[in-house]
Amino acid sequence: MESLEPAAYLGSKVATGLLEVSNDPNVLDGEGRWAVVVTFEGEPLFVRFEHWSQAGSVTESVAGSWDGPVLDAWSSSLDEHEYRKRVDQLRQEIAKGVVYQVNLCRTLTAELPSVEPFESDVAALAQILSVGNPSLYSGFIRLPDYGVELATASPELLLRRSGDVLESGPIKGTSDEFGDFPEKDRAENIMIVDLVRNDLGRVCEAGTVHVPRLLSTESIPGGITHLVSYIRGTLTPETSWREVLAALLPAGSVSGAPKSSALRLIEELEPAPRGLYCGAIGWVDADTGEAELAVGIRTFWITSDAGRRMLNFGTGAGITWGSDAEQEWRETELKARHLTALASNMVE
Repeated sequence: MESLEPAAYLGSKVATGLLEVSNDPNVLDGEGRWAVVVTFEGEPLFVRFEHWSQAGSVTESVAGSWDGPVLDAWSSSLDEHEYRKRVDQLRQEIAKGVVYQVNLCRTLTAELPSVEPFESDVAALAQILSVGNPSLYSGFIRLPDYGVELATASPELLLRRSGDVLESGPIKGTSDEFGDFPEKDRAENIMIVDLVRNDLGRVCEAGTVHVPRLLSTESIPGGITHLVSYIRGTLTPETSWREVLAALLPAGSVSGAPKSSALRLIEELEPAPRGLYCGAIGWVDADTGEAELAVGIRTFWITSDAGRRMLNFGTGAGITWGSDAEQEWRETELKARHLTALASNMVE
């Protein structure tokens, strides 16, 4: 089967000319500009490219075409009944005081019509997403020989670094009406802000972690509005990238609080590991001290199954004591509807 050359589009730059691939976070403290992928479970891949060229859009790096799955071919790892059942289970755990909030996710999967990568190229899918669902952190990473083929339209900032300043922008609260957020969403957002403040506090100087923006509303294409907060801090001198990633991952907004208890429940209640979904996607420039990593939501990735190429997409919702199981299921549908239609070459 013919393969495509390794490439990426991240931070408005096209990356080509593969130089090095590593699983060691210490390479980020060295030199060069790296594409970064870390799974939700913490498995990292760091890719150094020779050329990073400024590009106005993802279209400048498209090598293949996109033939998406049939719209009604998508299946879910959890159907509505099972998802709502797990929401109720989580509410019981919250009532016992085990956790305060847990992000419960499911994975949608559909078979691609062709096994030829040129006909199902994530770079071409990223182009479709950039037009139909523009996002601050859109792009793709194409490394078929390393099992990574993803296209993202993530709206959520996991980490931005400029010198010794770190910033995170967790999203908690999703609505199809501008500014229409119930008290549950606002309380959940503040809960996650506290969690992220604690995470940043592990690698930032004491007294520097603060919240410049709390509970701001941000609209994106597809009829979706998010409730977003921003947290900043000053990195402690001599702190390594290994320590920064360990402190921030997995992201609080897609795990829960307390994080350790939430992760245990996620492992128990979700049918399979999330993998690339809800991990980290972005770039690190070791030469300039700058970086931008997004949370791996609104993200498609390709896997192989018995000679078939499968397209995957994750969607989820934050569960609190105030959650209504039916409403949480509808939120997962809302997050997936527009993007899966785009990937299936359909216009809503």
